[in-house]
Amino acid sequence: MRICTFNVNSIKARKDLVMEWLAHRSNDIDILCLQELKLTEEFFPYENFQEKGFKCEVFGQKTYNGVAVCSKYPILSTQMGFGDPSWDEQKRFLSTVISDIHIFNLYAPHGDIRGEEKFFYKQRWYEHLLSYLSQNHSPQDPMIIVGDLNIARSDMDVFSPESRRDIIGTMPEERKALEDLLDWGCIDVYRHLHPTQQQFTWWGYMGGAIWKNDGMRIDYILCTAPLLDNFKSIEVDLWPRKRRTPTPSDHAPLVAIIDIP
Repeated sequence: MRICTFNVNSIKARKDLVMEWLAHRSNDIDILCLQELKLTEEFFPYENFQEKGFKCEVFGQKTYNGVAVCSKYPILSTQMGFGDPSWDEQKRFLSTVISDIHIFNLYAPHGDIRGEEKFFYKQRWYEHLLSYLSQNHSPQDPMIIVGDLNIARSDMDVFSPESRRDIIGTMPEERKALEDLLDWGCIDVYRHLHPTQQQFTWWGYMGGAIWKNDGMRIDYILCTAPLLDNFKSIEVDLWPRKRRTPTPSDHAPLVAIIDIP
């Protein structure tokens, strides 16, 4: 099974790109988890994905946020959001069960400079995520967590650590929030399979960053221990990020191959 996480930075703007990318890959993606849809459910291009064999569950929001899970495998159950109206006002969390695996699609808050409200919201969001997982699941459950986590885990995950030290995505408080999630029982699949390889998933639009590889690794596939040995590979697919037309997202998809237990 090939599972992919991809922040599309507006599915309306990126629909043609995603369809071309899937065709370029010979439609080999089985589960596609999208973030930053920037539209509500009724405007999601369901038919385009259905033509590719996907059934899509969508938790959308006008202009901002929004997540979707599109699967060629039967989706056994779906939960839109955390189940808490105060946390679900921003559409950032979608849970599904596919092949008896809990798959969580996340779009973490971007945050802001230290001391601003969005900085504190990001901290609280991660605390709530950890609390939700602790109350409803166990690290012994077969779980996969994917998405744009908006944190570069370490200096290895940043093109120029000195110039980007202590900015949004690299602040110690943010990195601790991600490490707390890993300490709970999640495993960073990319770093597990590629312990010394520097690879990014996001590059800004300015200054030809993608061609200079001036980026950060902020998109992840995490899993719990029962599934770790089932992961056979994980790679960043640069093809859609290096397109000039259709206009690319500033993220590239992260694709993993996993044997179904």
